[in-house]
Amino acid sequence: MKSSSGSALRKIIFILPLLSLTACSSLNATKSTGASTGNVFTRGSVSNAVLAPMGNGILGSAAAQLAASDRRAAIEAEYKALEYAPKGEAVAWKGRSGRTSGEVTAAQPYQVGSQNCRQYSHSYTVDGAPQMVRGTACRNDDGSWTPLT
Repeated sequence: MKSSSGSALRKIIFILPLLSLTACSSLNATKSTGASTGNVFTRGSVSNAVLAPMGNGILGSAAAQLAASDRRAAIEAEYKALEYAPKGEAVAWKGRSGRTSGEVTAAQPYQVGSQNCRQYSHSYTVDGAPQMVRGTACRNDDGSWTPLT
């Protein structure tokens, strides 16, 4: 009896650290970083339902000078910067038209009541002319963001 309980104890001692390592690697596999290299922030598309509350983002009326697909790329970059990017890390976008591109950089999140908010800047270029706008957005309960105007 002693030898079988000793054997079982050795197996547990051997298996327990392996399970811990497996759990750690599983957690790290779902956490993504690296906006500057185009990983999580440029992959995939954001749903229209999440983007709709953003309107034209902090671009406001300046968004009218962008083609519809370029405007979507710009607003999607704003969302990804607000939702996923660490403080100060730029999320780049490039318009399909080839005449527009930009970067969105969000500041440290902060709370207003129970709502998370972030200040952010959006620098963009249209036909070689650089422009920049700054603003603030707050996160809604459904995961969307609404720019404050």
